[in-house]
Amino acid sequence: MCTSSTSAELRAHSVKMASGGGGSVASLWTEVNRCGQNGDYTRALKALTKILQENRDDVTALRCKIVCLVQNGSFKEALNVMNTHSKVLGSEVVFEKAYCEYRLNRVESALKTIEGAPEQTDKLKELYGQVLYRLERYDECKSVYTDLIRNSQDEYEEERKTNLAAVVAAMSQWEKSPLDDLGLPESTYELCYNAACALIGQGQLTEAFNKLRQAEELCRISLADDSDVTEEDIESELAVIHSQMAYVMQLQGRTDEALQLYNQVIKLKPSDVGLLAVTANNIITINKDQNVFDSKKKVKLTNAEGVEYKLAKKQLQAIDFNKALLAMYTNQADQCRKLSSSLQSQNPGHPRPVLIQVAQLCREKQHSKAIELLQQFSDQHPESASGIKLTMAQLYLIQGHVTKACDVLRSIEEFKYKAGMISALVTMYSHEEDIDSAIDIFKQAIEHYQSEQPGSAAHLALVREAADFKLKYGRKKEAISDLEQLWKQNTNDIHTLAQLISAYSLVNTDKAKSLSKHLPSAETMSFNVDVDELENSHGATYIRKKAAKVPGENLIKEQGQDDVKKKRKKKKGKLPKNCDPKATPDLERWLPMRERSYYRGKKKGKKKEQIGKGTQGATAAASAEFDASKTASSPPTSPRPGSASGSSSAAPSNVVPPRQQKPAASGATRKKAPAKKKKGGKGGW
Repeated sequence: MCTSSTSAELRAHSVKMASGGGGSVASLWTEVNRCGQNGDYTRALKALTKILQENRDDVTALRCKIVCLVQNGSFKEALNVMNTHSKVLGSEVVFEKAYCEYRLNRVESALKTIEGAPEQTDKLKELYGQVLYRLERYDECKSVYTDLIRNSQDEYEEERKTNLAAVVAAMSQWEKSPLDDLGLPESTYELCYNAACALIGQGQLTEAFNKLRQAEELCRISLADDSDVTEEDIESELAVIHSQMAYVMQLQGRTDEALQLYNQVIKLKPSDVGLLAVTANNIITINKDQNVFDSKKKVKLTNAEGVEYKLAKKQLQAIDFNKALLAMYTNQADQCRKLSSSLQSQNPGHPRPVLIQVAQLCREKQHSKAIELLQQFSDQHPESASGIKLTMAQLYLIQGHVTKACDVLRSIEEFKYKAGMISALVTMYSHEEDIDSAIDIFKQAIEHYQSEQPGSAAHLALVREAADFKLKYGRKKEAISDLEQLWKQNTNDIHTLAQLISAYSLVNTDKAKSLSKHLPSAETMSFNVDVDELENSHGATYIRKKAAKVPGENLIKEQGQDDVKKKRKKKKGKLPKNCDPKATPDLERWLPMRERSYYRGKKKGKKKEQIGKGTQGATAAASAEFDASKTASSPPTSPRPGSASGSSSAAPSNVVPPRQQKPAASGATRKKAPAKKKKGGKGGW
């Protein structure tokens, strides 16, 4: 839109100057007009600079210069020109000023500029809708786009409908607003994508995934017609759709498929920093406390420049929370405290920063300090105290303080009469053997439902549970009122009536007798079932076998005659062969030998003389003969000094030296060594 208005502006002024007669200025305007038509805004700026040197306050030249700067992306320089010549330009460049402020992310300033405009043109309304969307004022934005679509008909109608669909999707996702049927088509992939996002906000995940599939097909069809578009360009355009599909898979619990699709988007390296940040954040949430090194890499993508201007406040908040949790998982305690404290100052009433700090304290085993922090937050922000008190109760249970946990749970008014809360309190009080407190929980809950929902299914179920609990712990007197209430609701309930009679039998026997009249008779309660037929049926698991009737054995027994049963004689057990019947049997004969009282262990006998011990080749006889300890007096091995020479000449001994001895072996037990076979084939000699 800006480009078309600029070209018209440049052409009109060039015609005017040509008729006015300034030669050099007219040629410069011709140059500006030609460059504007060709889209060469840099050369047009040079010509405009020369024109402004001739006339510094030329309004048309200033406006053309501003448009050229905007087209080149020099928004700050264009804004400086407008501020410098504000007196000359006046309100003629309100749209351009607001647009530059919007592109420089000065959204609040852009809003003031638009609201201060003397006239709300269609261009300003379009920009006003964009500003309101960035400020997350979705209701006003929706009204602006609805009015524009109703009152304008041009080639930009489809874009306005796309923007309106984006507003509806944002309201559904961030504000949980119900969907309104605005009659928006789904003819383009942008419209189809926004419709899918709106369904995600409503929790209709299957329908949203199908819409995203449809958007993907429409995108491929629309881009396939352009010959200049490559497959990489198509995949880059589909990146936002694929990332949203992965998000739906993650919500459905298909984390492996979601992680694979997320990584495909990251590998494409799309130019949209917002898309990269959201995708990386979702990968971190899947990793949790696993694969922290990958999470550390991905968290850098969430810190890219300009991310804060591309995402909604809730998206940025979720990313900051995940950064703090990642610091906790990576044992960066100081960093975790710093991030969580910063989040708490930015969101003072939000419980999640406090819960992150508490989780970090619990990792450091500082449970008491964590409970103090939770108590402090619940006192300051009672509107957000429900989840905080549940965490406090959990910490008390970890420390073993069950009664304190019960007191905290009973203080939560929001969940006080919920079935889950009643069940948890009764279970904990029963664990502590505090039956009176558990019965008091039932009493308060029954009184609440009696006043709010008398006779409802929840009320009667609670009364039934209370009665069963009291009967279980022997409080039959206290269970009477509950049982009477249940029986009045259903007088045909025999089980409740029986319980009521049993309870009254301890308190008022007359009342028990009067109630027992309401019990059905034994004949009524009995079932008319043929047992034999039931046992012989196809589905019977056990069939009693009947004795076969023998023909001629139809003797009629007289009444009163007893059947005499034949007693079988017990056979005497056989005794072992070596058993002495007169001897007293050993009472410990069934015990292992080691466990008997008279067991003294194995006696260690003399070591058997073994061949091969001592000197090599010595026999047992020889070793005994040469053992000095076995002889009374052993002759010295060498003559003593000063002894007679005749003493050394002893009688010749027949002892064979040890190395010449051979071990004696009996011929009967010794085996002959097998003869070696000769090599050389068969035959004798």
